Amino acid sequence: MSGAARAPIEHPAAWRASDFASKAALSVDLHARHVDALERAARFLKDAPVAPGSLRAEHFPLDDIAADVAEWRHCVRAGRGLLLLRGFPVQALDQSVLEQMYFGLGLHFGRPVSQSKMGDLLGHVVNVGGKDRRERAYRNSLELHLHTDRCDHVAMLCLRPAWQGGVSGYASAVTVHNLMLAERPDLLEHLYSGYRLHRFGEQLPGEPPVTPIPVPVFSRSEDAFSVIYLRGYVDLAEQEFGISLTPGQREALEVFEAIADRPHVRLDFMLEPGEATFFNNCLVLHTRNAFEDHPDPAMRRHLMRLWLMEDGRPAVEGARLHKGSGGITPQDGQGTYYAGRGTG
Repeated sequence: MSGAARAPIEHPAAWRASDFASKAALSVDLHARHVDALERAARFLKDAPVAPGSLRAEHFPLDDIAADVAEWRHCVRAGRGLLLLRGFPVQALDQSVLEQMYFGLGLHFGRPVSQSKMGDLLGHVVNVGGKDRRERAYRNSLELHLHTDRCDHVAMLCLRPAWQGGVSGYASAVTVHNLMLAERPDLLEHLYSGYRLHRFGEQLPGEPPVTPIPVPVFSRSEDAFSVIYLRGYVDLAEQEFGISLTPGQREALEVFEAIADRPHVRLDFMLEPGEATFFNNCLVLHTRNAFEDHPDPAMRRHLMRLWLMEDGRPAVEGARLHKGSGGITPQDGQGTYYAGRGTG
């Protein structure tokens, strides 16, 4: 590892949970003028003669609140990397209108990409798999490790919280890096060198089921720092394909998680209806704890999710391999369940 890679990273995203007195400290309240602008733009977007995958910010004009949107985007891209917007009118609007508002606002943060083989540009985070680990994490109810997704930025809007549990958690990967550098610099090499990741059956036909080269946990390209962390996919690659880890590689993962889960590092809070997080997936890890759904299906946990790419953001080869042009390539007739090795 180069000397530069071993240096502490100075960045506004190097925060700790203890830096925030409450959830309100990272929240921005939407006012009537914001909601009005979003509703007007939603009507404009509805009539745009453009396929969803080709939509861009100009198709969702927000001129009246452009300065605010620019400030929010800067917070996510170059600031602390985590923003909570409060006040989406989730109970006052039809879901179709709310989807257009939310998707359109996301266009101002990045390019939406597919979140599964289903090609969902606007993902619905609902529990369809219960406690089955073969179902994608956004469609089951299990506790998750802190992790990243296959995009540059993520947005999550709460329509309904879980009956019990389902608390969201966030940790700055910049802070984790700097603490590891201070406490266990001997382990950083393993994280910069990376791990081969199981692809959970989401690779294209003919492609290997495990990444052919290691994907770095920490990387730097043209001074842009990035994190990619999917402990479950490291473990599954070992279990199904014998991609064994050295003791040092395993310890590096364990120390990484132990630091990220420290109470003064990890920030936990419940997303309430009408609240949306926008966060930098290159700098911030996220998770949620296990939850139980309401017995009434109409009252079950429901969030909307966006995966967004920041085109032009520098990335090393392993990170480019993992994310590609962003997201997961759609495949006709395919869902989100992984039935096991060799199923494609």
